[in-house]
Amino acid sequence: MVSACSNNNDDSQSTGDNTNASDAQVAANQYDEVFAGCYTVSKDEPAQIKISTQDQGLVMQMKEPKSAGRVWDDPEPLEPIDLDQTEKYFSIDKNNLTAMIGRPDRVLVLGHIKSAYVNINPTLDSPYLGFILQGANTIYKVACDDNVNMDLVSEEDMSNITVKPIGKVDTE
Repeated sequence: MVSACSNNNDDSQSTGDNTNASDAQVAANQYDEVFAGCYTVSKDEPAQIKISTQDQGLVMQMKEPKSAGRVWDDPEPLEPIDLDQTEKYFSIDKNNLTAMIGRPDRVLVLGHIKSAYVNINPTLDSPYLGFILQGANTIYKVACDDNVNMDLVSEEDMSNITVKPIGKVDTE
């Protein structure tokens, strides 16, 4: 994997709305050092999200269940997000972040927190925040592995699963 770092003192960051292939590669090089690696929502679990640089730029992949027959799903593109959009995803002041990236559909957004802020905020034990499906939490950068994921439930156990909505649900 090739990494590049930049001394980016320019506060103007791309929103990703008009990114072409060349811009995507520049963005991938600038954000690769901060975000490339694997992540999980609990530091005691194996990696579930992988971020890397591929031909099309910075991409993410999710670990597949054992039954899928492969370790990682198809790469999804990632793009830089302007720090002015921080409040849409995280309850942290934009001045405490160094960078944000996300999928174009914003189902996943990652933020990198300045180490000085992590050191003084007792609620943070990781320099990364993840916004996944409308919820934000600390996430952990962990070692990447290409081990096949274990299936969480067997087909025999599926009959016992009950899905209940959270919050008020309108019914007709």
